[in-house]
Amino acid sequence: MNRVAVISAILEQPNLCQHEFNQVISSFQGIVKGRMGIPMPEENMAVISLVVVSSTDEINSLTGRLGRLEHVTVKTSISKKEVD
Repeated sequence: MNRVAVISAILEQPNLCQHEFNQVISSFQGIVKGRMGIPMPEENMAVISLVVVSSTDEINSLTGRLGRLEHVTVKTSISKKEVD
């Protein structure tokens, strides 16, 4: 069964990691329901939130791939309730 999750990511030095970050997100485009990005150029950072709906395995796969990127910090909240 699927769950709803929010993935929060902080990109430090986005000019060095944003392209790779976007490539990973694109490879999971079927589960991404929404995305909000806030650039913070004065801090040389960007904050991105993703809403995804999928199995916990696939959510964890996406989170893991993002978390392995250099200059990226990721945290995920997954709903307890299962959805169709």
